[in-house]
Amino acid sequence: MSDRWIDLRSDTVTQPSAAMRAAMAAAPVGDDVYADDPTVNRLQDFAAELFGFEAGLFAPSGTQTNLIALMTHCGRGDEYLVGQEAHTYKYEGGGAAVLGSIQPQPIANQPDGSIAISDIAAYIKPDDMHFARTRVLALENTIGGRVLPRDYVKAATDFAHAKGLVTHLDGARVCNAAVKQGISLRDAAAGFDTVSVCLSKGLGAPVGSVLLGPKAFIEQGKRWRKMLGGGMRQAGVIAAAAHYALAHNVERLADDHRNAADLSAGLARIEPLKVTTPQTNIFYVEIPEAACAQLAEALRHQGIRASIGPHTRLVTHLDVSAADVNKTIAAFEAFFRDWKVQ
Repeated sequence: MSDRWIDLRSDTVTQPSAAMRAAMAAAPVGDDVYADDPTVNRLQDFAAELFGFEAGLFAPSGTQTNLIALMTHCGRGDEYLVGQEAHTYKYEGGGAAVLGSIQPQPIANQPDGSIAISDIAAYIKPDDMHFARTRVLALENTIGGRVLPRDYVKAATDFAHAKGLVTHLDGARVCNAAVKQGISLRDAAAGFDTVSVCLSKGLGAPVGSVLLGPKAFIEQGKRWRKMLGGGMRQAGVIAAAAHYALAHNVERLADDHRNAADLSAGLARIEPLKVTTPQTNIFYVEIPEAACAQLAEALRHQGIRASIGPHTRLVTHLDVSAADVNKTIAAFEAFFRDWKVQ
């Protein structure tokens, strides 16, 4: 077995390239809590300009930038409207409620990942002391690899603003959405008052996310970042990687989308697998439960990492090549050729 793994578990497993490591090694640094790290400041200004916002705030993770946004938008006893499948609701440890005293109002996601505007309207609370105060509509794009339609995003954010709400985008993979739709990053962020952008997924940085919004909002957010333990010191070392990722690795996301399409098409030809068609770099495979443990072991022996289960998510990224896709398809084919006759 090769020392190099084909890792399909997530696009969070990407490794920094040699050029990215060189940028990290050469980065001038300062103390970012004092706002005097020049590389962090350059990243924040660059990201804000790319996405069309006044200011940015660099933090260790997307979980933290989402939480900073919600805690800055909301007070104790306020609520945010969010999809039941959304990361901020389902996968971030209940941080808004536990740490921010903010009530989530989960709403069923539609098959395309959106939240029906009629449902948004139904869940906005009246101005009454018996209810939490509805403050924020939080959307996610992409969500489970699905790209929210542009006309939906405009309609939803326009509706929220008309109802006096602010809008936040968990844009962990918003660059994937922009590349898929062939639009600018500014257009992908349009309609949102604040956006969280993850830099350590398909963009390839080792760590970090940036929160974007108005200057006054970002200044308030710095207090929450400090309180949440996100005030870093000589953070320019990792901010240099994040800047390199935004400057060099956005357009190449199309390669990941192509590889996901090829991988899903190859697996779809294998009985008894049922495979979804990816829009971006994520898709799902239904696998017979009886085969899962043996399949996981067979893939491991081929140097392939995947979180195998009856409902398996596979994710392509910059460290997965077209040759890796072909090797993975062949490994699945070989396993199910033998498994069928058992």
